[in-house]
Amino acid sequence: MNYKNNILELIGGTPLVKLNKLNRGLKPLVLAKIESLNPGGSVKDRIGQAMIDRAERLGDLKPGGTVVEATSGNTGIGLALTCAVRGYRSIFVMTDKCSQEKVRYLKSLGSDVIVVPAAAKMDSPDHYLNTAKRIAAETPNAILTNQYSNPANPEIHYHTTGPEVWEATEGKITHFVAGMGTGGTISGTGRYLKEKNPAIKVIGADPYGSAIKGFKDSGKLMAASPYLVEGIGQEIIPENVQLKYIDEIINVTDRDSFNTARRLGREEGIFCGGSSGTIAWAALKAAESLTENDILVFIICDTGERYLSKFLSDEWMKEKRLLGDERMTVGLLNDLKLNIGKLRLVSVSPAAKVGEALDLMNNHGLSQLPVIEEGKSVGSVRETRIVTQLLDNRELIEAPVTEMMDASFPVVTETVEVQRAKQYLKESPAILVEEYGRIVGIITRHDVLDIEA
Repeated sequence: MNYKNNILELIGGTPLVKLNKLNRGLKPLVLAKIESLNPGGSVKDRIGQAMIDRAERLGDLKPGGTVVEATSGNTGIGLALTCAVRGYRSIFVMTDKCSQEKVRYLKSLGSDVIVVPAAAKMDSPDHYLNTAKRIAAETPNAILTNQYSNPANPEIHYHTTGPEVWEATEGKITHFVAGMGTGGTISGTGRYLKEKNPAIKVIGADPYGSAIKGFKDSGKLMAASPYLVEGIGQEIIPENVQLKYIDEIINVTDRDSFNTARRLGREEGIFCGGSSGTIAWAALKAAESLTENDILVFIICDTGERYLSKFLSDEWMKEKRLLGDERMTVGLLNDLKLNIGKLRLVSVSPAAKVGEALDLMNNHGLSQLPVIEEGKSVGSVRETRIVTQLLDNRELIEAPVTEMMDASFPVVTETVEVQRAKQYLKESPAILVEEYGRIVGIITRHDVLDIEA
Protein backbone atom coordinates (compact mmCIF):
# COMPACT_ATOMS: atom_id res chain seq x y z
CA MET A 1 0.00 0.00 0.00
CA ASN A 2 1.28 3.46 -0.93
CA TYR A 3 0.07 6.38 1.20
CA LYS A 4 1.24 9.23 3.42
CA ASN A 5 0.67 9.20 7.14
CA ASN A 6 -0.52 12.81 7.08
CA ILE A 7 -0.57 15.87 4.85
CA LEU A 8 2.76 17.14 6.19
CA GLU A 9 4.62 14.32 4.45
CA LEU A 10 3.78 15.99 1.13
CA ILE A 11 5.87 19.07 1.94
CA GLY A 12 8.97 19.61 -0.19
CA GLY A 13 10.39 17.79 -3.20
CA THR A 14 8.89 20.35 -5.57
CA PRO A 15 9.88 20.21 -9.27
CA LEU A 16 11.74 22.56 -11.59
CA VAL A 17 9.86 23.67 -14.73
CA LYS A 18 11.51 25.23 -17.78
CA LEU A 19 10.22 28.57 -19.08
CA ASN A 20 9.54 28.55 -22.82
CA LYS A 21 7.84 31.84 -23.70
CA LEU A 22 8.55 34.63 -21.24
CA ASN A 23 12.27 34.04 -21.77
CA ARG A 24 12.24 34.23 -25.57
CA GLY A 25 15.44 35.83 -26.85
CA LEU A 26 17.34 35.05 -23.65
CA LYS A 27 20.29 32.64 -23.73
CA PRO A 28 20.36 30.80 -20.36
CA LEU A 29 18.15 27.93 -19.25
CA VAL A 30 15.56 29.49 -16.94
CA LEU A 31 13.85 27.15 -14.47
CA ALA A 32 11.00 27.83 -12.04
CA LYS A 33 10.87 25.89 -8.76
CA ILE A 34 7.15 25.31 -8.26
CA GLU A 35 6.70 25.76 -4.50
CA SER A 36 2.97 26.24 -5.10
CA LEU A 37 2.77 22.44 -5.29
CA ASN A 38 3.32 22.10 -1.55
CA PRO A 39 0.11 20.91 0.18
CA GLY A 40 -0.69 24.36 1.58
CA GLY A 41 0.09 25.95 -1.77
CA SER A 42 3.27 27.84 -0.90
CA VAL A 43 6.96 27.74 0.00
CA LYS A 44 5.98 28.63 3.58
CA ASP A 45 4.72 25.11 4.27
CA ARG A 46 8.38 24.20 4.79
CA ILE A 47 8.96 26.72 7.57
CA GLY A 48 5.56 26.23 9.18
CA GLN A 49 6.40 22.64 10.04
CA ALA A 50 10.05 23.43 10.81
CA MET A 51 9.27 26.17 13.33
CA ILE A 52 6.80 23.97 15.19
CA ASP A 53 9.28 21.07 15.15
CA ARG A 54 11.87 23.34 16.78
CA ALA A 55 9.43 24.65 19.40
CA GLU A 56 8.52 21.06 20.31
CA ARG A 57 12.19 20.03 20.57
CA LEU A 58 12.96 22.98 22.85
CA GLY A 59 9.91 22.25 25.00
CA ASP A 60 8.42 25.68 24.29
CA LEU A 61 5.28 24.28 22.68
CA LYS A 62 3.37 21.83 24.84
CA PRO A 63 0.32 19.64 24.09
CA GLY A 64 -2.81 21.75 23.76
CA GLY A 65 -0.72 24.89 23.23
CA THR A 66 -1.35 27.84 20.95
CA VAL A 67 0.76 29.06 18.02
CA VAL A 68 0.70 32.80 17.28
CA GLU A 69 2.26 34.46 14.22
CA ALA A 70 2.26 37.74 12.30
CA THR A 71 1.84 36.77 8.67
CA SER A 72 0.86 37.94 5.21
CA GLY A 73 -0.98 34.63 4.95
CA ASN A 74 1.24 31.90 3.57
CA THR A 75 3.32 31.29 6.71
CA GLY A 76 0.08 31.22 8.63
CA ILE A 77 -1.29 28.55 6.30
CA GLY A 78 1.91 26.49 6.66
CA LEU A 79 1.67 26.74 10.45
CA ALA A 80 -2.08 26.05 10.42
CA LEU A 81 -1.57 22.79 8.51
CA THR A 82 0.88 21.54 11.14
CA CYS A 83 -1.34 22.78 13.98
CA ALA A 84 -4.33 20.94 12.52
CA VAL A 85 -2.39 17.68 12.26
CA ARG A 86 -0.82 17.94 15.73
CA GLY A 87 -3.74 19.42 17.65
CA TYR A 88 -2.58 22.95 18.43
CA ARG A 89 -4.68 26.09 18.40
CA SER A 90 -3.48 28.83 16.03
CA ILE A 91 -3.94 32.61 15.98
CA PHE A 92 -2.70 34.78 13.12
CA VAL A 93 -2.39 38.54 12.78
CA MET A 94 -2.60 39.94 9.25
CA THR A 95 -2.86 43.41 7.75
CA ASP A 96 -5.79 44.66 5.71
CA LYS A 97 -3.47 44.63 2.68
CA CYS A 98 -3.74 40.83 2.52
CA SER A 99 -6.29 39.13 0.31
CA GLN A 100 -9.58 37.83 1.68
CA GLU A 101 -8.79 34.46 0.12
CA LYS A 102 -5.93 34.01 2.61
CA VAL A 103 -8.10 35.05 5.56
CA ARG A 104 -10.80 32.58 4.58
CA TYR A 105 -8.25 29.82 3.96
CA LEU A 106 -6.84 30.24 7.47
CA LYS A 107 -10.29 30.24 9.04
CA SER A 108 -11.19 27.10 7.11
CA LEU A 109 -8.18 25.40 8.73
CA GLY A 110 -9.60 26.29 12.15
CA SER A 111 -7.40 29.31 12.87
CA ASP A 112 -8.40 32.60 14.48
CA VAL A 113 -7.48 35.64 12.36
CA ILE A 114 -7.02 39.23 13.54
CA VAL A 115 -6.75 41.91 10.85
CA VAL A 116 -4.94 45.17 11.65
CA PRO A 117 -4.23 48.30 9.54
CA ALA A 118 -1.35 47.94 7.06
CA ALA A 119 -0.56 51.62 7.66
CA ALA A 120 0.41 51.02 11.31
CA LYS A 121 4.10 51.85 11.86
CA MET A 122 6.67 49.63 13.58
CA ASP A 123 6.41 51.62 16.82
CA SER A 124 2.61 51.42 16.91
CA PRO A 125 0.86 48.88 19.17
CA ASP A 126 -1.39 48.19 16.16
CA HIS A 127 1.51 47.03 13.98
CA TYR A 128 0.87 43.42 13.08
CA LEU A 129 4.06 42.08 14.68
CA ASN A 130 3.48 44.03 17.90
CA THR A 131 -0.11 42.80 17.99
CA ALA A 132 1.06 39.20 17.60
CA LYS A 133 3.62 39.62 20.40
CA ARG A 134 0.94 40.99 22.73
CA ILE A 135 -1.50 38.16 21.96
CA ALA A 136 1.20 35.53 22.52
CA ALA A 137 2.15 37.11 25.86
CA GLU A 138 -1.46 37.31 27.04
CA THR A 139 -2.52 33.80 25.92
CA PRO A 140 -1.75 30.91 28.31
CA ASN A 141 0.53 28.17 26.91
CA ALA A 142 1.16 30.16 23.70
CA ILE A 143 4.29 30.78 21.64
CA LEU A 144 5.16 33.37 19.00
CA THR A 145 6.98 31.54 16.21
CA ASN A 146 8.31 34.83 14.74
CA GLN A 147 9.38 33.77 11.25
CA TYR A 148 11.56 36.90 10.91
CA SER A 149 14.12 35.77 13.49
CA ASN A 150 13.37 32.07 14.01
CA PRO A 151 16.52 30.12 12.97
CA ALA A 152 14.36 27.19 11.84
CA ASN A 153 13.27 29.33 8.87
CA PRO A 154 16.57 29.54 6.94
CA GLU A 155 17.69 26.17 8.33
CA ILE A 156 14.88 24.22 6.67
CA HIS A 157 15.77 25.79 3.32
CA TYR A 158 19.42 24.95 3.90
CA HIS A 159 18.49 21.32 4.54
CA THR A 160 15.76 20.90 1.90
CA THR A 161 15.32 23.62 -0.74
CA GLY A 162 19.04 24.09 -1.40
CA PRO A 163 19.79 20.36 -1.84
CA GLU A 164 16.69 19.94 -4.05
CA VAL A 165 17.85 22.71 -6.41
CA TRP A 166 21.43 21.42 -6.47
CA GLU A 167 20.42 17.82 -7.19
CA ALA A 168 17.74 18.72 -9.76
CA THR A 169 20.29 20.72 -11.78
CA GLU A 170 23.03 18.12 -11.23
CA GLY A 171 25.11 20.85 -9.60
CA LYS A 172 25.07 22.96 -12.77
CA ILE A 173 23.05 25.88 -11.41
CA THR A 174 24.82 29.24 -11.85
CA HIS A 175 22.20 31.72 -10.58
CA PHE A 176 19.46 31.53 -7.94
CA VAL A 177 16.72 34.17 -7.60
CA ALA A 178 14.27 34.48 -4.70
CA GLY A 179 12.23 37.09 -2.88
CA MET A 180 13.11 38.60 0.47
CA GLY A 181 10.39 38.85 3.08
CA THR A 182 11.59 37.04 6.15
CA GLY A 183 14.82 36.15 4.31
CA GLY A 184 14.56 32.45 5.05
CA THR A 185 14.29 31.09 1.51
CA ILE A 186 17.09 33.14 -0.03
CA SER A 187 19.43 32.92 2.97
CA GLY A 188 19.08 29.20 3.65
CA THR A 189 19.09 28.14 0.02
CA GLY A 190 21.82 30.64 -0.88
CA ARG A 191 24.05 29.44 1.95
CA TYR A 192 23.75 25.81 0.84
CA LEU A 193 24.40 26.57 -2.84
CA LYS A 194 27.42 28.76 -2.08
CA GLU A 195 28.90 26.04 0.11
CA LYS A 196 28.58 23.67 -2.85
CA ASN A 197 29.92 26.23 -5.36
CA PRO A 198 30.97 29.75 -4.23
CA ALA A 199 30.67 30.98 -7.85
CA ILE A 200 26.87 30.63 -7.80
CA LYS A 201 25.22 34.06 -7.82
CA VAL A 202 22.33 34.61 -5.42
CA ILE A 203 19.98 37.41 -6.46
CA GLY A 204 17.20 38.93 -4.37
CA ALA A 205 13.98 40.39 -5.81
CA ASP A 206 12.74 43.35 -3.79
CA PRO A 207 9.69 45.54 -4.46
CA TYR A 208 10.18 49.28 -4.86
CA GLY A 209 9.23 50.74 -1.50
CA SER A 210 10.99 48.04 0.51
CA ALA A 211 14.07 49.04 2.52
CA ILE A 212 16.22 45.96 1.88
CA LYS A 213 17.98 46.88 -1.37
CA GLY A 214 18.78 50.37 -0.13
CA PHE A 215 20.29 48.94 3.05
CA LYS A 216 22.49 46.47 1.17
CA ASP A 217 23.69 49.10 -1.28
CA SER A 218 24.34 51.93 1.19
CA GLY A 219 24.46 50.38 4.64
CA LYS A 220 21.73 52.81 5.68
CA LEU A 221 18.14 51.96 6.56
CA MET A 222 15.92 54.12 4.39
CA ALA A 223 12.27 54.85 5.13
CA ALA A 224 9.99 52.34 3.40
CA SER A 225 7.07 53.45 1.25
CA PRO A 226 3.83 51.60 0.43
CA TYR A 227 3.63 48.93 -2.26
CA LEU A 228 0.90 46.46 -3.18
CA VAL A 229 2.64 43.13 -3.73
CA GLU A 230 2.20 40.81 -0.73
CA GLY A 231 4.65 38.66 1.20
CA ILE A 232 8.01 40.19 0.26
CA GLY A 233 9.96 43.33 1.10
CA GLN A 234 10.37 44.92 4.53
CA GLU A 235 10.60 48.25 6.31
CA ILE A 236 13.31 46.79 8.56
CA ILE A 237 16.03 44.18 7.99
CA PRO A 238 14.90 40.91 9.64
CA GLU A 239 17.53 38.74 11.33
CA ASN A 240 16.87 36.00 8.78
CA VAL A 241 17.83 38.26 5.85
CA GLN A 242 21.49 37.21 5.78
CA LEU A 243 22.92 39.65 3.26
CA LYS A 244 26.32 37.94 3.15
CA TYR A 245 24.76 35.20 1.00
CA ILE A 246 23.09 37.67 -1.40
CA ASP A 247 25.20 39.02 -4.27
CA GLU A 248 22.72 41.42 -5.82
CA ILE A 249 19.24 42.82 -5.25
CA ILE A 250 16.93 43.92 -8.07
CA ASN A 251 14.03 46.30 -7.42
CA VAL A 252 10.72 45.54 -9.15
CA THR A 253 7.60 47.70 -9.50
CA ASP A 254 4.09 46.56 -8.58
CA ARG A 255 3.10 46.90 -12.24
CA ASP A 256 5.93 44.61 -13.42
CA SER A 257 5.27 42.15 -10.59
CA PHE A 258 1.57 41.73 -11.28
CA ASN A 259 1.75 41.76 -15.06
CA THR A 260 4.58 39.19 -15.03
CA ALA A 261 2.58 36.95 -12.69
CA ARG A 262 -0.44 37.23 -15.00
CA ARG A 263 1.75 36.40 -18.01
CA LEU A 264 3.16 33.34 -16.22
CA GLY A 265 -0.39 32.01 -16.00
CA ARG A 266 -1.47 32.89 -19.53
CA GLU A 267 1.73 31.97 -21.37
CA GLU A 268 3.40 29.27 -19.25
CA GLY A 269 0.42 27.79 -17.38
CA ILE A 270 2.13 28.67 -14.07
CA PHE A 271 -0.67 30.05 -11.88
CA CYS A 272 1.03 32.07 -9.16
CA GLY A 273 0.91 35.03 -6.79
CA GLY A 274 2.25 38.54 -7.22
CA SER A 275 5.51 37.94 -5.36
CA SER A 276 6.30 35.16 -7.84
CA GLY A 277 5.85 37.76 -10.55
CA THR A 278 8.35 39.99 -8.73
CA ILE A 279 10.87 37.17 -8.61
CA ALA A 280 10.25 36.10 -12.21
CA TRP A 281 10.73 39.66 -13.47
CA ALA A 282 14.03 39.95 -11.58
CA ALA A 283 15.08 36.54 -12.91
CA LEU A 284 14.38 37.54 -16.51
CA LYS A 285 16.20 40.83 -15.97
CA ALA A 286 19.25 38.99 -14.63
CA ALA A 287 19.08 36.51 -17.51
CA GLU A 288 19.52 39.30 -20.06
CA SER A 289 23.28 39.40 -19.41
CA LEU A 290 23.82 35.62 -19.12
CA THR A 291 25.03 33.06 -21.65
CA GLU A 292 23.78 29.73 -22.97
CA ASN A 293 26.07 28.03 -20.44
CA ASP A 294 24.19 29.50 -17.48
CA ILE A 295 21.33 27.87 -15.57
CA LEU A 296 19.08 30.18 -13.56
CA VAL A 297 16.55 28.89 -11.01
CA PHE A 298 13.87 31.11 -9.46
CA ILE A 299 11.15 30.49 -6.89
CA ILE A 300 7.41 30.34 -7.57
CA CYS A 301 6.25 31.18 -4.03
CA ASP A 302 2.56 30.33 -4.06
CA THR A 303 -0.60 29.74 -6.05
CA GLY A 304 -2.66 32.44 -7.73
CA GLU A 305 -5.84 31.13 -6.09
CA ARG A 306 -5.07 33.46 -3.16
CA TYR A 307 -5.28 36.58 -5.30
CA LEU A 308 -8.43 36.18 -7.40
CA SER A 309 -9.90 39.28 -5.78
CA LYS A 310 -6.63 41.22 -6.05
CA PHE A 311 -4.21 41.49 -8.99
CA LEU A 312 -5.92 38.66 -10.91
CA SER A 313 -9.06 40.81 -11.00
CA ASP A 314 -9.11 43.16 -14.00
CA GLU A 315 -11.25 45.61 -12.07
CA TRP A 316 -8.79 45.67 -9.12
CA MET A 317 -5.91 46.28 -11.53
CA LYS A 318 -7.81 49.11 -13.18
CA GLU A 319 -8.65 50.63 -9.78
CA LYS A 320 -4.95 50.59 -8.87
CA ARG A 321 -4.05 52.00 -12.31
CA LEU A 322 -1.84 49.01 -13.09
CA LEU A 323 -3.55 47.59 -16.17
CA GLY A 324 -1.88 49.92 -18.65
CA ASP A 325 1.10 47.81 -19.69
CA GLU A 326 -1.09 44.79 -20.23
CA ARG A 327 -2.81 44.40 -23.60
CA MET A 328 -6.19 46.12 -23.13
CA THR A 329 -8.76 44.80 -25.59
CA VAL A 330 -12.35 45.81 -26.29
CA GLY A 331 -13.43 42.42 -24.92
CA LEU A 332 -11.66 43.12 -21.64
CA LEU A 333 -13.12 46.63 -21.53
CA ASN A 334 -16.61 45.21 -22.09
CA ASP A 335 -16.06 42.73 -19.23
CA LEU A 336 -14.90 45.56 -16.95
CA LYS A 337 -18.11 47.45 -17.69
CA LEU A 338 -20.17 44.45 -16.59
CA ASN A 339 -18.05 43.91 -13.47
CA ILE A 340 -18.80 47.41 -12.19
CA GLY A 341 -22.52 47.07 -12.81
CA LYS A 342 -22.91 48.88 -16.11
CA LEU A 343 -25.63 47.72 -18.50
CA ARG A 344 -25.29 44.68 -20.64
CA LEU A 345 -25.92 45.23 -24.33
CA VAL A 346 -29.28 46.98 -24.86
CA SER A 347 -30.59 46.62 -28.41
CA VAL A 348 -33.76 46.47 -30.50
CA SER A 349 -34.84 44.16 -33.27
CA PRO A 350 -35.66 45.43 -36.80
CA ALA A 351 -39.36 44.66 -36.15
CA ALA A 352 -39.53 46.82 -32.99
CA LYS A 353 -41.56 50.01 -33.13
CA VAL A 354 -39.92 53.42 -32.95
CA GLY A 355 -41.77 54.09 -29.70
CA GLU A 356 -40.28 50.93 -28.13
CA ALA A 357 -36.78 52.02 -29.10
CA LEU A 358 -37.38 55.49 -27.67
CA ASP A 359 -38.67 54.01 -24.40
CA LEU A 360 -35.58 51.81 -24.10
CA MET A 361 -33.28 54.79 -24.57
CA ASN A 362 -35.23 56.89 -22.06
CA ASN A 363 -35.37 54.11 -19.45
CA HIS A 364 -31.64 53.35 -19.66
CA GLY A 365 -30.32 56.86 -20.26
CA LEU A 366 -28.99 56.00 -23.72
CA SER A 367 -28.73 58.16 -26.81
CA GLN A 368 -28.37 55.37 -29.39
CA LEU A 369 -29.14 51.67 -29.79
CA PRO A 370 -27.83 48.97 -32.08
CA VAL A 371 -30.40 47.09 -34.14
CA ILE A 372 -29.63 43.37 -33.71
CA GLU A 373 -31.14 40.43 -35.60
CA GLU A 374 -30.10 36.86 -34.73
CA GLY A 375 -26.93 38.05 -33.05
CA LYS A 376 -25.86 40.22 -36.00
CA SER A 377 -25.83 44.00 -36.30
CA VAL A 378 -28.09 45.29 -39.08
CA GLY A 379 -28.19 48.99 -38.20
CA SER A 380 -28.55 51.58 -35.46
CA VAL A 381 -31.09 54.11 -34.20
CA ARG A 382 -30.25 57.45 -32.58
CA GLU A 383 -32.38 59.52 -30.27
CA THR A 384 -31.70 62.84 -32.04
CA ARG A 385 -32.91 61.57 -35.40
CA ILE A 386 -36.01 59.92 -33.91
CA VAL A 387 -37.04 63.03 -31.98
CA THR A 388 -36.43 65.29 -34.97
CA GLN A 389 -38.65 63.18 -37.22
CA LEU A 390 -41.35 62.77 -34.57
CA LEU A 391 -41.66 66.53 -34.33
CA ASP A 392 -42.70 66.53 -37.99
CA ASN A 393 -44.82 63.36 -37.90
CA ARG A 394 -46.00 61.97 -34.56
CA GLU A 395 -47.50 58.89 -36.25
CA LEU A 396 -43.98 57.55 -36.92
CA ILE A 397 -43.90 56.41 -33.30
CA GLU A 398 -45.76 53.26 -34.44
CA ALA A 399 -43.44 52.65 -37.42
CA PRO A 400 -40.79 49.90 -37.38
CA VAL A 401 -37.31 51.15 -36.46
CA THR A 402 -36.10 50.19 -39.95
CA GLU A 403 -37.80 53.37 -41.21
CA MET A 404 -35.46 55.51 -39.09
CA MET A 405 -32.47 53.21 -39.01
CA ASP A 406 -28.94 54.47 -39.65
CA ALA A 407 -25.95 52.38 -40.65
CA SER A 408 -24.63 49.84 -38.17
CA PHE A 409 -21.99 50.84 -35.66
CA PRO A 410 -18.57 49.38 -36.54
CA VAL A 411 -18.21 45.76 -35.39
CA VAL A 412 -14.86 44.55 -34.01
CA THR A 413 -13.82 41.25 -32.46
CA GLU A 414 -13.17 41.05 -28.73
CA THR A 415 -9.40 40.72 -29.32
CA VAL A 416 -9.01 44.17 -30.93
CA GLU A 417 -6.91 46.50 -28.79
CA VAL A 418 -8.58 49.60 -27.37
CA GLN A 419 -5.93 51.82 -28.96
CA ARG A 420 -6.99 50.55 -32.39
CA ALA A 421 -10.68 50.82 -31.52
CA LYS A 422 -10.23 54.53 -30.81
CA GLN A 423 -9.83 55.09 -34.54
CA TYR A 424 -13.38 53.81 -35.11
CA LEU A 425 -14.72 56.00 -32.31
CA LYS A 426 -13.43 59.13 -33.99
CA GLU A 427 -16.04 58.54 -36.71
CA SER A 428 -18.73 56.65 -34.80
CA PRO A 429 -20.25 57.27 -31.34
CA ALA A 430 -19.97 53.57 -30.49
CA ILE A 431 -18.54 50.24 -31.64
CA LEU A 432 -19.98 46.76 -31.18
CA VAL A 433 -17.99 43.89 -29.71
CA GLU A 434 -18.27 40.54 -31.48
CA GLU A 435 -17.36 37.25 -29.82
CA TYR A 436 -17.48 34.00 -31.79
CA GLY A 437 -19.77 35.50 -34.40
CA ARG A 438 -22.29 37.12 -32.03
CA ILE A 439 -22.59 40.70 -30.80
CA VAL A 440 -21.96 40.66 -27.04
CA GLY A 441 -21.29 44.29 -26.09
CA ILE A 442 -21.06 47.92 -27.00
CA ILE A 443 -18.23 50.36 -26.31
CA THR A 444 -18.85 54.11 -26.38
CA ARG A 445 -16.48 57.04 -26.37
CA HIS A 446 -17.31 57.61 -22.71
CA ASP A 447 -16.33 54.02 -21.84
CA VAL A 448 -12.86 54.57 -23.29
CA LEU A 449 -12.48 57.86 -21.44
CA ASP A 450 -13.58 56.19 -18.19
CA ILE A 451 -11.00 53.38 -18.48
CA GLU A 452 -8.21 55.91 -18.98
CA ALA A 453 -9.31 58.21 -16.17
